[in-house]
Amino acid sequence: MKHHSLTSGKGEGGMCCIGIDLGGTRIKGVLIDAAGNILHQLYTATNDGDGEVWKGAIATTVAALKEKMNAANTIVGISAPGLPNNNNTVIAFMPGRLGGLENFVWEDFLNTTAYVLNDGVAAMVAEAKTGAAKNSTNAVMVTLGTGVGGALLINKRAFQGSFNKAGHIGHMVIDSSGEPDVTNMPGSLEDCIGNCTIEKRSGGKFTSTQNLLIAYRNGDAFAKDIWMTSVKKLAIGLASVSNIISPDTIIVGGGIAEANDDLFVPLNKMIDEYEWQPGGIKATIVKAKHGDLAGAIGAACYAMEKYKEEIK
Repeated sequence: MKHHSLTSGKGEGGMCCIGIDLGGTRIKGVLIDAAGNILHQLYTATNDGDGEVWKGAIATTVAALKEKMNAANTIVGISAPGLPNNNNTVIAFMPGRLGGLENFVWEDFLNTTAYVLNDGVAAMVAEAKTGAAKNSTNAVMVTLGTGVGGALLINKRAFQGSFNKAGHIGHMVIDSSGEPDVTNMPGSLEDCIGNCTIEKRSGGKFTSTQNLLIAYRNGDAFAKDIWMTSVKKLAIGLASVSNIISPDTIIVGGGIAEANDDLFVPLNKMIDEYEWQPGGIKATIVKAKHGDLAGAIGAACYAMEKYKEEIK
C-alpha cells in the first residue's frame, strides 16, 4: 500500500523528499527540494554486521529529517548496494553483505512510500539532476573505490535494464585469461583497478590505491607501472562502453577519482588512443560533482520522479 502525500519543507514550498544512502560504513541522509537542492543532511554509522542496528539507524534518520517537514507522510528514496526488484520496492539480490537487506520491504518498515535504487544508479541520477551530467542526454558513470560500480543515462533517464542489472561496468571483461571476480567474470575491470585487488596487483607492496599513488608521485617506477597499467585497463573498458552506448559524457567518481590529474590526464590520453572517434567526435570525460552524498541525493530525486509518475 502506498502512503502518498505531497510534502513541503518548512519555509521552502513545493515538493520535498528524503534520500537515504546505505553505505558499508555510513548511512547518509538528505532532505531535498524539487530542484534537487539539499535542505538538510545527516550521517550515522552503518554497523554492517548487525541488520537490526542499521535498519533502526535508517528509521531514526528518516524520522529526524521528517521533523524538518510540515507533512505527516513522506516519500523516501533508498540507495543501496545490490539489485532491486522490477518495481524498485526492495533489494532483491545482495549476497555476502548487509544481511537482512535482501527482500526487506522498506515501505512497511518505515510506514511510508519508499523506493529502492542501486547505489551506482542513484549516483547517476544525482549527477543528471544537479551534477556533471545535468546537460547530458546519454552518459556513462563509473565509480572507482573498493570495487568498480557504474550506471547509464539514456535519453535523460537512468537505465536499469530488464532485470535492474544494467550499468555494472565493473564486471566487464578486460582480460579473458584473468581470474574470476565476484560475479565469475574473468579479468574484470573491477579487479583491474578496484581497491579490493591492490595488494594482489602490487605483490603485497601496497595496501591501498592511496599508498600506491603516494609512491607514484614520489617517482617509484614499480608504482608507476602498476598505476599506468590500471589506468590503461580503465581506458579500454570505458572506450568499450563508449563504443556501445555512444554517450556524450563519461563521469568518473568514487574515492580513486580524487587522484585528479594523476588519473584524468593519462586516462584522457589513453581513451583517445582506444575509443572510436568518428569525425573527431568523442565523449567528454568529467569528474563526478557530488561526493559521498550522491547516492542519497539520487535516491531522493528518483523517488520524487517515481511518485509523480504513479499519481498521474
